[in-house]
Amino acid sequence: MSEEMKGNRSWKVVLAILVCNILFMSSSYTMIIPFLPLYLSSELGAAPEHVNLWSGVVFSASFVVSAVMAPIWGRMADTRGKRLMAMRASFLLAVSYFLGGIVQTPEELVGMRMFQGFASGLWPMDLAIMTLYAPPKKLGLCLGIMQGVMTAGGVVGPLFGGVLATAFGMRMSFFLAAGALFLNFLMFVFLIKEPPASVQAMAERKRQAESGDKAASPNIWRMPLLRNMLLCGTLVSMIIMILQPVLTTYIAALAGDIPNLVFVAGLVFSLGGIAGAITAPLWGKLGQRNGFFRVMALAMVCAGVGLFVQGIPDTLVPFAIMQFTCGMFLSGIHPAINAVLAENSSTEIKGRIFGYLFSAQQVGSMAGPILGGVVATCIGMHAVFYVAGSIMVLLSLAVWHKYVRA
Repeated sequence: MSEEMKGNRSWKVVLAILVCNILFMSSSYTMIIPFLPLYLSSELGAAPEHVNLWSGVVFSASFVVSAVMAPIWGRMADTRGKRLMAMRASFLLAVSYFLGGIVQTPEELVGMRMFQGFASGLWPMDLAIMTLYAPPKKLGLCLGIMQGVMTAGGVVGPLFGGVLATAFGMRMSFFLAAGALFLNFLMFVFLIKEPPASVQAMAERKRQAESGDKAASPNIWRMPLLRNMLLCGTLVSMIIMILQPVLTTYIAALAGDIPNLVFVAGLVFSLGGIAGAITAPLWGKLGQRNGFFRVMALAMVCAGVGLFVQGIPDTLVPFAIMQFTCGMFLSGIHPAINAVLAENSSTEIKGRIFGYLFSAQQVGSMAGPILGGVVATCIGMHAVFYVAGSIMVLLSLAVWHKYVRA
């Protein structure tokens, strides 16, 4: 078998394994998170009047810790190996889910979520590994597929989690998630190797250290392009999460008094994820062919207009259509950002780059619900969509002016 054929087979095998890895990771997370208020009240004895407060603390505890730790894990990935950091994250996340299944009090659940934030970092390592294995002409497709699978896991997870919680109780969901993440750990142990380019970079760094030739490590914050993409990642995550405090309530208000309201609300809520899972690989291919900055700006402006329009309908069906439409466009943004970062960063800093991106996205995910809650309280629920859409359109214009028009 020729070297070219071996190379083609290698990246395809890695992509297939990482797709399974991401599906397990994403679905495990989302089959638990939506049901935390129920877990707090039914299993952990939280008083009804305090459930919302505990839910907020439990939800945000992981974000805070992971935002701090992600750059640290990213730096260690560049010096110790990206595969090793993926193994670390998989194993510790498996432990965290197992602990979630045996906790007895809300305080213990908060501690578990903080530990989960400490353990996090699997997604940025998946991205870093794939960008080093993928042929340059297939980078957009690979990242689009990975984003689509990540989104698909977010749709499948709550459905599977609801069935498990009904049939076996919430604790079984945690144990199953622990098993899925441990399976991810085994995949990295036995099926994935450190990318050759990463091995060479670490060997060169070791040689320099032994010879006393300490080459200056690139300062990410002095690279305007990378810095701007991290800012984009923060704002896009904030815009996506800004809708979370009001979306379910808004859907219920539009639906009115209809049978199976919970099911209908859940279905409409998931339409954006379904659309994103379908279209993310297509956006990746489009970016590869037409330029990632151009596609990023296009996806942003279309998503921004869609979000703005989504605040207009006063009936459920038009809103549901726009929910699906927005999901189609939002799914094109993150793969483009990931591809730009991958194309404009050297092997020796890819771990840090995607670690910083993950940290930036966590900050945005924390800020979004707070801003959405404030806007909904002070101006009204419709205004949340207008604010989110306006910010996204402005961001698209900034990207277009800076990187496409220039």
